[in-house]
Amino acid sequence: MNLQNVEQARFNMIEQQIRPWNVSDPAVLDLLSSMKREDFVPLAQKSLAFVDMAIALPAGQSMLPPRVQARLLQDAAVQPTDKVLEIGTGSGYMAALLARLAQRVISLEINPEIADMARANLQRAGIHNVEVRQADGAQGATADAPFDVIVLGGSVAEVPQALLAQLKIGGRLVAIVGDEPIMHAQVITRSSETNFTSVEKWDDNAPRLQNFAHPDTFKF
Repeated sequence: MNLQNVEQARFNMIEQQIRPWNVSDPAVLDLLSSMKREDFVPLAQKSLAFVDMAIALPAGQSMLPPRVQARLLQDAAVQPTDKVLEIGTGSGYMAALLARLAQRVISLEINPEIADMARANLQRAGIHNVEVRQADGAQGATADAPFDVIVLGGSVAEVPQALLAQLKIGGRLVAIVGDEPIMHAQVITRSSETNFTSVEKWDDNAPRLQNFAHPDTFKF
């Protein structure tokens, strides 16, 4: 695609996929217009960069569709002073978006090959306030807690208490939670040391994050 076609495809992605999915925050829309999603897509998948679908990454992982990433970003309501924890770096695109809105982002990626790819993509994009760590995201980053925002880049059956404990009071965690066929995007806000409020925002499915526990269906 030439430059004109790329920009038209980006415009179409925003107008036909993202706005209709109730993404209306001007800061988020401006960011999606300026951040080059195609630079975070594997070379063999470049033509799919703006398509409403998940894009395959190495090791059986995938990059969430643009509308899902945009909605998660809007729901996270990131502020310029925020410290953000991302679980599941993937290609680094979501980390790049978060970094443009936040003060600092720590992103945990369990697969070393993908972590290296994300670091290279972020460096090429000139983004320097993201630290990509090859680590098991299910444990979070206790030593760096508390966080203003935690974003999960895939789905979980339930959000572990260990992650909720790493939120500041007033902080929020955004995740896609539940089991197929219908999962729910949730924003969980820490209202005090012991209290959390959860709001379901929208429905969609996403691939599972690795190593997160699945609760027993039957309890005796």
